[in-house]
Amino acid sequence: MQEDLKIFYYGSPILREKLPKIEEIPEGFDRLVESMFELMSEEEGIGLSANQVGKGLRFFIADFSLYKDDMAKKVFINPKILEREGKTRDEEGCLSLPEIKVNVDRADRIKVHYRDRDLKEHTKEFTGYLSRVIQHETDHLNGTFMTDRISPLKRKLLDNKLKQIAKMAKKELKQS
Repeated sequence: MQEDLKIFYYGSPILREKLPKIEEIPEGFDRLVESMFELMSEEEGIGLSANQVGKGLRFFIADFSLYKDDMAKKVFINPKILEREGKTRDEEGCLSLPEIKVNVDRADRIKVHYRDRDLKEHTKEFTGYLSRVIQHETDHLNGTFMTDRISPLKRKLLDNKLKQIAKMAKKELKQS
């Protein structure tokens, strides 16, 4: 049985929290992960952090097979970016910021340390688009949005949209 999840929008307090490390896998974790993959697929995303579905757990999922056929779905628990190299600018979207797309500067290559869903440790390098997804989702775990990484002028231009999304988030929180 899948867990009934929904996307939390900009303005939801949990999205600004820096999430604590996961020391041991909580009960129902596999079910949560599968429900997140299902929701992410429905919403046509490639990555989704736990706080975007209202969970205060330091992990995110990514379906790299959407980007490249020989890649797989991944779970990143307690990710820590160890190295950043190069710089690239590209457009990003976010499931918690519907209808907003902005150009964001990110490192082109990163080295990241994380645990998988069995808590096995990995240290791997990622480049290009996959690097961007990991940086974006790791930002979420630290309470940072892609809109925090753009110029104040560009952010000002988005102010009304952000306020509308925050209003929607407040309404959703009252209903739950």
